Amino acid sequence: MVINATKRSILRWIHLIFTIPILGYVYSQFVELPNYAAAVRFVFVPVLILSGYWMFSGVFFAIIGVAVWLGAYHLSGIGAAVLSQVALFIARKSWLVIRARNSKRSA
Repeated sequence: MVINATKRSILRWIHLIFTIPILGYVYSQFVELPNYAAAVRFVFVPVLILSGYWMFSGVFFAIIGVAVWLGAYHLSGIGAAVLSQVALFIARKSWLVIRARNSKRSA
């Protein structure tokens, strides 16, 4: 088994390393953008979402977040993908609040 501190460190480094190509995409010349676009959209951003959510709230939420991102982006574009992540965080927070209230009642 991997120690939690080691797992967080590995995920943090993955998160930081996969940010570098996105910075290159953002700050590159306009002519070079098509060369980076597919890799950024379908590889680097999903890996960032996966590692970030995994550190924030676990692997289950991370996998759901990546699936929702890729599905919304593929079906409707970047706006829907961003809104889907906002909706996912709202749903997660609502679930946590409801779970906390139910545990108070049972205690």
